[in-house]
Amino acid sequence: MDTIADPAWRLAPAGRRDTERRPDYRRALRRRLFSADLAVVLCWASTAFAVSLYLLSGGLADLKTAADAVNGIGIVAGLAGTNLILIMVLLAARIPWLDRAVGQDVVMAWHRRLGKPVLYLILAHAVLLTVGYALRDRIDVVAETVAFFSSTDLVYGYLAFALLLAVVVTSLLAVRRRLSYELWHLTHLLSYAAVLLALPHQLSIGGVLAQGTVQRIYWIGLYVVAYGAILWFRIVKPLLLSARHGLRVARVEQHAPDVVSLHLSGRGLDSLGVRGGQYANWRFLSARDWWHAHPLSFSAVPADGSLRLTVRTAGSGTHALSRVRPGTRVLFEGPYGLFTRDARSSPRVAMVAAGIGVTPLRALLEDLNPSPGEATVLLRASTESQLYLLDEMEALCQSSGTAQYADLGARSEVRSPWLSAASVARGVSLDSVFPRLKDSDLYICGPSEWAESVAQDAVEAGLKDHQIHVERFDW
Repeated sequence: MDTIADPAWRLAPAGRRDTERRPDYRRALRRRLFSADLAVVLCWASTAFAVSLYLLSGGLADLKTAADAVNGIGIVAGLAGTNLILIMVLLAARIPWLDRAVGQDVVMAWHRRLGKPVLYLILAHAVLLTVGYALRDRIDVVAETVAFFSSTDLVYGYLAFALLLAVVVTSLLAVRRRLSYELWHLTHLLSYAAVLLALPHQLSIGGVLAQGTVQRIYWIGLYVVAYGAILWFRIVKPLLLSARHGLRVARVEQHAPDVVSLHLSGRGLDSLGVRGGQYANWRFLSARDWWHAHPLSFSAVPADGSLRLTVRTAGSGTHALSRVRPGTRVLFEGPYGLFTRDARSSPRVAMVAAGIGVTPLRALLEDLNPSPGEATVLLRASTESQLYLLDEMEALCQSSGTAQYADLGARSEVRSPWLSAASVARGVSLDSVFPRLKDSDLYICGPSEWAESVAQDAVEAGLKDHQIHVERFDW
């Protein structure tokens, strides 16, 4: 393997010839884009439908006074906010159709994007109804708030809002960076409780969701669908799959002082349909670690009743994995992600990885099985010791005729900070590393800031969003 600081570029090594017919990437892209657009349309259509049901069932006819108008706007805000909360629950259910269409990273980006609008709508709902009822009862807002607390169902509603506020605040980047993953995850689990706590006051207060109305049927149905999806896709299905495949730790392999591979054995692993580049959430049922879910990529495509995960033991959670004993049972949830060959939209492939980010790219390259010259790989590391799984990558590249390069040294502080200072000084860029870059899909895996720097250079080089696929190795 050459480094990109070498004066001469190496041609792709000779390898096997692939005579298979290549898939229609553009048609697959159109299907994915249509599915993504359909998901967005369904989200906003369901919200508009929820509000329309209220307006068409007499909501407009009740707006006779200023107090009624304020209450009416508050009710609309509450209906829209609650509908979007339930959409957020559905997005968190890891529905396979959405995962295949846009990938879990995009789905969770949608989920996060809805957080603030939901908070503002629910806050407007609480404030407007308090003001509206105060106007109707001819008392001040404080007295009306105290009166609200006399209703048990409304107390649940206030508690639900407090939990929702905690979830949104802990999602802010500045706050999230100060929290451990476990605490952040536990706080987010409270969002499910928040939505359920709000249900009693929706069904019992006022006549909006009165017994026997279409609105009541719609809302109960939406709750059942949202929480049914969470129950099935996040709990029942993973438990059934885990029981069916019977995964256990076969052995732990040390690659470097801070990098290990966990080899797992099980039954019928081919039926999992794992694509190279995907990940799953893993629970190792040891006394110390059973409660901790680890999102880890497959570092090889499952074969012959075994699969492999490779992890850098950087924190306390991942460090515990190096001490997992052979025979430990494993529960899993997945596989997930569109960081796979299914995301391709172009005839060529460019791959860039930093450090342990090589793990999903190694599995992706194995699964991709490219023709000679179809793919190019660039590995980025500060030192040669951080080029993990290097022997395996070189073997895969040699057998497929894939060019592979390494970029070593301290990162640049001038421009393109994803590259080394030496490479930047030599004028190295994405265009110079990857032939016909604009006709390629670019797969990027590494720490968030580093990956964003690569993606930014890719956009400036003329790549479109659907050609850039990023897998970030932090939560």
